[in-house]
Amino acid sequence: MTAKRASRLAPERRRAQLLDIGLQLLTEQSPDELSTDEVARRAGISRGLLFHYFASKREFHEAIVRKACDELIAATTPDPSLDTEAWLDAAMSGFVDYVLANRTAYLTVVRGAPTGNPAVQEIVDETHRTLAGRVLAYHRRVGLPDQPHLDVVAQAWMALSQEATVNWPLHEPGARDELNRFLKRSLTAVLAVPVREESAGPARTGMRAP
Repeated sequence: MTAKRASRLAPERRRAQLLDIGLQLLTEQSPDELSTDEVARRAGISRGLLFHYFASKREFHEAIVRKACDELIAATTPDPSLDTEAWLDAAMSGFVDYVLANRTAYLTVVRGAPTGNPAVQEIVDETHRTLAGRVLAYHRRVGLPDQPHLDVVAQAWMALSQEATVNWPLHEPGARDELNRFLKRSLTAVLAVPVREESAGPARTGMRAP
């Protein structure tokens, strides 16, 4: 069965439609399997018209990943006028809401395995850096002392929060509140861990070396 012929759309709307269809397909198949023929069929246009909006399948794939990442960043950007605790709650709730509403797309596109396309990988890495930057912003807001490798600490906590959100047993009663508490407490705990220990100082008088 062929798709119904599409009505004429403004270029911006057509491009957005194609990206929406492509993102939906990436929740059903791997990027390597993405079929521009199927995208065109679902949009009710010719494959040639699709490439009027995107120069190549590679460019189309990059645009899909960019769309998904931009949506995640928008969903997790808190109002800067909020006080620190409300700011953190908004950022975390936005992240959890996005992942729960777009779980398959998140797993496939945003948290997917590295691809052979450096441009796609850079988009994903840039998104992870932006999210980790929120952790650093929280660190500054609460006035915690600076320490080395905070960028690594922030990205490590982001990896933890992603795994927790994706795998938390949310079918259980009160699980959503439980997840939010865990994310907040784990962030506070991770940021409080000193990367470098203080010097032990001189040995006590009268104590023998082993």
